[in-house]
Amino acid sequence: MERPMSLLPILTASFLFIFCVAPPLITADTDGDLPTAYSLLQSYNFPVGILPKGVVSYDLDESTGKFHAYFNKSCSFALQGSYQLDYKSTISGYISENKITKLTGVKVKVLFLWLNIVEVIRNGDELEFSVGITSANFAIEEFYESPQCGCGFDCNGLKSKTDKLGRKHFVSSV
Repeated sequence: MERPMSLLPILTASFLFIFCVAPPLITADTDGDLPTAYSLLQSYNFPVGILPKGVVSYDLDESTGKFHAYFNKSCSFALQGSYQLDYKSTISGYISENKITKLTGVKVKVLFLWLNIVEVIRNGDELEFSVGITSANFAIEEFYESPQCGCGFDCNGLKSKTDKLGRKHFVSSV
């Protein structure tokens, strides 16, 4: 009579792979045990306002910086006298100290064109947003609070103090 094969070696190997070999992955939970997407941004030296309110979860591979942030649905809003922004329900990219690269899922309307924001770099008290062929710099204080989907900073007919600051238009990065 044949002896049944033990699952112990398979389970042990799986455990070792998951906890010793696989890169660490942080995912947001609803119990509040892990940092929010907004506090995670701050840990990489970014202000919370580069993400609109409404992120429901995120994941981050700490070994590579690869992240995904999730909204319940896409999110669009206008910034008074400035730009129209559109966030897909999932945005992703790579984050490191003062730098977000290979960003996908965020668009800005410049004149009549929708352009993908592909990179965000913090340089001192400024943030540089790149759409590939051009970029624009903004003062960091413009991003101390998060805009709301649908209405940006003018949700109650009252402009936020953040939105009263001067804005620089997208200019050539050359």
